[in-house]
Order: sequence, then C-alpha cells, then structure tokens
Amino acid sequence: MKSRVDREAVFRAIPPVQELLHHPLFALFAISRRHLKSIIQQETHRFRQAVHSGELQPAPETVARLLEDRITLRLRQLTSPQLTRVINATGIIAHTNLGRAPLPSVAMEAIRQLGERYCNLEFQLSSGRRGKRESHVERLFQLLTGAEAALVVNNNAAAVLLVLNSLARRKEVIVSRGELVEIGGSFRLPEVMKSSGARLVEVGTTNKTHLEDYQAAISSRTAAILKVHPSNYRVVGFTSSVPLNALAQLAHRFELPLIYDLGSGALTDLRRWNLPYEPVAAAALAEGADVLTFSGDKVLGGPQAGIVVGKTTFLKKIKRNPLARALRCDKFTYAALEATLRLYLQPEALPQRLPVLHLLTTPVDTLRQRGEMVIQSLTTSSVTLDIVDSQSQMGSGALATETIPSVALCLNPTRNSVSTLARKLRQNQPPIIGYIQNNRLYLDLRTVFPAELPDLIQALNRL
Repeated sequence: MKSRVDREAVFRAIPPVQELLHHPLFALFAISRRHLKSIIQQETHRFRQAVHSGELQPAPETVARLLEDRITLRLRQLTSPQLTRVINATGIIAHTNLGRAPLPSVAMEAIRQLGERYCNLEFQLSSGRRGKRESHVERLFQLLTGAEAALVVNNNAAAVLLVLNSLARRKEVIVSRGELVEIGGSFRLPEVMKSSGARLVEVGTTNKTHLEDYQAAISSRTAAILKVHPSNYRVVGFTSSVPLNALAQLAHRFELPLIYDLGSGALTDLRRWNLPYEPVAAAALAEGADVLTFSGDKVLGGPQAGIVVGKTTFLKKIKRNPLARALRCDKFTYAALEATLRLYLQPEALPQRLPVLHLLTTPVDTLRQRGEMVIQSLTTSSVTLDIVDSQSQMGSGALATETIPSVALCLNPTRNSVSTLARKLRQNQPPIIGYIQNNRLYLDLRTVFPAELPDLIQALNRL
C-alpha cells in the first residue's frame, strides 16, 4: 500500500502542462508554443510510464525538477545540431563513423557557391536544353582514368548493385570464393549480388583460384566475370589469384564483360609518396577491365559517392537502368567531386591540397613537434601526457593490412578513470575522439589538423 501511496503522490506532484508551458527556462529555446506543448505532453507521458513501471522512483519533492530536466534535454537535442564537427584523434584517416574523407577547401567552396543559388545541374548552357548531371565530371574521369564513359551514384555498394542489375540480372556472375567480401556494417557482396538479381557462381577456394576455375564455370547463362579487390582484408601464405589481364583475356574470348570492384579507388599511384600500393583505376582499365566501380570518399579523398567508369557499350546500358535515377547523387556531391577531381590534374601538388593525402604524408617528426607543443601548453594537473610512437591506418577498408608510422599523446589521468577521461573529451565542444588501449587513452596526432591543436589544448586544460 505504501508504494501505491508514494506513486500517487508522485503523480500529483507532476506540474500541469499549462504551468510548464510558461516556465522561463523553456522560453530560451527557439521553438514554437505548439511544438513546446507537444514535447511537454510527450515527456510527461514518458515520465508517468517510467514511474508506473518502477523504472523511476523519485521523491515527490523532486518530480518537478526531474521533469523539467527531461524537457530541457529534449529541447536541447532538437534545437542544437546533432551532427557536429569532431576532432579525430583515432589515427584512422578515412574513419567511416567520423565521416570518412575530410574534403579539400575547393570542394567546400564549390558546395557553398552552388548551394546558395541555382546551378546548371541538368541544363546545357550551350544549347539551352536539358543535360546530364554526370557530364560535369565525366570528362575529368575520362582524362584521369582513360575510361570511355562514367557515372556517379551515392556509394560504391550502390555502384556494384547497379552494374550487376544492368548487365547480369537473372543471369550468372562468376566470382572467386576468396573475393566474397563483407563491405562493412554487415553488407556482404553475395547479398548485394542477390539484391541485384544476378546469380552468384563461386569458383576456386578461399586461398586459391586459377584461370581454369573461371573457364570451367562459363556457360550460356554467364553474363559477366566479377573481380573484387580485397581492400578490407588479406589472405596470405599459400595463395594464388588470377592476374587481371589474364582474366580480361578469358572474359573477352567468351565475349563477356569483366567487372572490377576496386573498392577504395586510387586515381594515382600512392607509391610516389612512399605509401603502400593501392590499385589505380587507369591501370586496371589498361589491363582490360571493362567496368570499374570504386568509392569517392576513401583514397580518392572526395565526397561519398560510387563511381562507375568503363566502356561506353556497358555504361550506356547502366545509365538507362531506372535504378540509376534512384541511386543518383545531388548537386552537392557533384560540386565537391568535380572540385576534388580537378586537383588530380596537378598530382604533384596533391599532398598540399588534398586533405587525405596531406594527412597520409605528414612527416613523423612534424607530428612529434606538435605533440611537444601540446605538452608544453598543458596547465592542468588532472592528467599527464607522454609522446609515444603509434601506427595510423587509412581506414574504411582501404590499405587494410598497412599501417603508417605516427605519433600519439598517451594520457594518464591522475583523478579520474580512463573511461571517464574519454567521456569528458567526447563531451567537449568540439568533441575529441581518441582510443583506449591497455587502460590508457591515446590521441593520435596524424588525424588532428594543426588548426585543431588550440581546441585540443584548451580541452585538456579544462579537465
């Protein structure tokens, strides 16, 4: 009986909606009275349910404050940006959860220019007639890759889906067992193929696939051969795979297209900057691939996009597919992609102008100097810092087994736990995201931009 009396007392202590509507704290938020009333009603209902279920057991005198806090939190969530800038101190350059590739300044300026006004997205200025949105980047892809034609969709999984649906729907596509990758977020290539309407024909084994395996699987039902670059894993040891040019010769002998999913999609050889090798689009086409698919926001360093390049014969069919419209990109993606691609016209300047490559090529000595500057600027006694060697990664499945020497700040809290310290840095404005290893919090400086160092120092001193 006592719990029932207490619960009834709690319910009686809930302020009326009209009273809460006039609370001075809520007047600080830019929200209409109608929406405010709806939020108050919703939060009051949730509060009652939590009390009724026993999830909340507040004292009656605390009810008004607890409910006000819940309403205030909801108002803050609705009236302030939830998608916000963060400082990436994980050392993962194209971090999927943190937005992948940071865009070059020319791409951001292009987005601003075209976002504030109208643009010729699908309009031919020369003829005054309707145009094709891919035409704004197609010539650049033709020059940079040697492709005959190009198309852009919203990501690489969509590109693979569209290509297979266009060229192999209700037919068979031959793939090596060792290339049946899981793309991430539980999106697996066999499932993408199934959704496309193509039928998967696996050949070879996990570690070895020979040319004879592909040839034995070709039949009257075969529509294409698919090769997948294992960008997010490596099979090492007793392995064998068919070279691209040999696979292309086989496909063409049977008048089949060779589709190559490059994944991360490099447009230039990264080895010129002493970085690990990643297959280059132009080289893949030169070796005989008919259709390539790759991402725009990984090694390429542009916005999220799925790129399809290759021979006109196949691209025409892909472009005519109704799915191409469903998967197409908007003007912001095209603006950023076009601006990013133009940087590749001067590849020698890419480390200075393309953020992804700039982060990849920053010397370790420079990172160490930045770490020393942070330590010298530290005034708090809540944490001690050490500079340690670390290993950065490209991320997003690119250069999966390769690491890049880096430098990290190792944080040792003197008053709080490591998890509390990480949480406080995540709650900073801007949030700072590091990683915990061996009960230590690390901030890898390779992915922290120089302009973000003052924010980092201020956050550490506020601890």
